[in-house]
Amino acid sequence: MKRLISASLLAVVSWGASAAQPEAPPPKAAKAKFDPALVERGRYLVKIAGCNDCHTPGYMANAGKVPETQWLTGDKLGWRGPWGTTYAINLRLYMRDMTEADWVKRAKTMETRPPMPWFALRDMTERDVKAIYHYVKAQPVAGEPAPAYVPPGQEPKTPYAQFPVPPK
Repeated sequence: MKRLISASLLAVVSWGASAAQPEAPPPKAAKAKFDPALVERGRYLVKIAGCNDCHTPGYMANAGKVPETQWLTGDKLGWRGPWGTTYAINLRLYMRDMTEADWVKRAKTMETRPPMPWFALRDMTERDVKAIYHYVKAQPVAGEPAPAYVPPGQEPKTPYAQFPVPPK
């Protein structure tokens, strides 16, 4: 039996999920100290920019009432469309060994599969991108990696939201 969560989620597309599993992070970075003001700004951005909507399990379905200890730990809900099925990655694991400079470069140059709004991340100020970095890095590493990308035409083994084919 197909596990299908049907939805017209065009609003979510503009603010939500991670697209493809991004490249592996660079080698281990030295432990850094995090500016408390940037950590708080990052917390705010993660909350209002929609990062949690997809990167935190159950966040949208529970109107944001998910313990902060679970924020940004990735999700097993797939996002299926003509691009295949993508999963919101565990940002705590992904950024674990990244330096601030690595993250800024990645955030400003990424192009990923839908529904990750990579273009919105690229349009953020460098200060805001750094604030997200400080927030994520200030959290303890938690969770597991998200499932791997599933190419078009292959059935995902996890529940997924089905996107309609975009208009031309």
